[in-house]
Amino acid sequence: MIITKTREEIELMRESALIVSKTLGILASEVKPGVTTLQLDKLAEEFIRDQGAVPGFLGLYDFPNTLCMSPNTQVVHGIPNNTPLQEGDIISIDCGAIKNDFYGDHAYTFAVGEISEEVERLLRVTKESLYLGIAELKVGNRVGDVGYAIQKFTEEAGYGVVRELVGHGLGRKMHEDPEMPNYGRRGKGKKFIEGMVVAIEPMTNMGTQRIKQLQDGWTILTADGKPSAHFEHDVAIIDGKPEILSTFKYINKALGIETDEEDAFRQELLTV
Repeated sequence: MIITKTREEIELMRESALIVSKTLGILASEVKPGVTTLQLDKLAEEFIRDQGAVPGFLGLYDFPNTLCMSPNTQVVHGIPNNTPLQEGDIISIDCGAIKNDFYGDHAYTFAVGEISEEVERLLRVTKESLYLGIAELKVGNRVGDVGYAIQKFTEEAGYGVVRELVGHGLGRKMHEDPEMPNYGRRGKGKKFIEGMVVAIEPMTNMGTQRIKQLQDGWTILTADGKPSAHFEHDVAIIDGKPEILSTFKYINKALGIETDEEDAFRQELLTV
């Protein structure tokens, strides 16, 4: 069952989402060769708690940390550890926070130093597919419309779209209806309605779409050992149209990136 949110609840969710956004913005300046994912995890937990929020992933389904940290061939759900990041790595950082009883949850894949053009293209295409999917989240469309837009764009670029892992509804629980696959057929699946809030999160592999899981019960890797990228936004339907509640603005500022990619999905541009 889809649980719609009032405007007031959506604003509370925006607050939670922006705590995650600011956390990722702080981490953007710290992702560099020699840093361990456990060090980044500690920074994130401290910042989230300083904002009067609670880490959304810590203890969720018994996950042991604040961040899911998934480098290179890991798709998602990687567990932070003491292995230093290396020049040329990429790393998906997925973060959640709870404030006012609502979750924020989004992700960004960072380059560690200089990365190859081939891997940079993977990141660029995956992020672009996210916004193509968001554009389809409007009243009257269906789940398959979002998945189709993401799948078509990424597969035409030559990449594999992960099937087993999907986006999801978001609210007082981390995972609500509907599931939001990154593949699908136009006009199929649950219909979008006013007040929905979902996390859209393309997970794109450079090679095969197939995945495997480590014995830790969490870490998901590409089956062929090629890199994977992951980007995620929290999005509400307001006045029939998609409104991004999270933002990459803080990441972009830290990395010196200028872009207007989010502007079309904001009724009120962020000023903070």
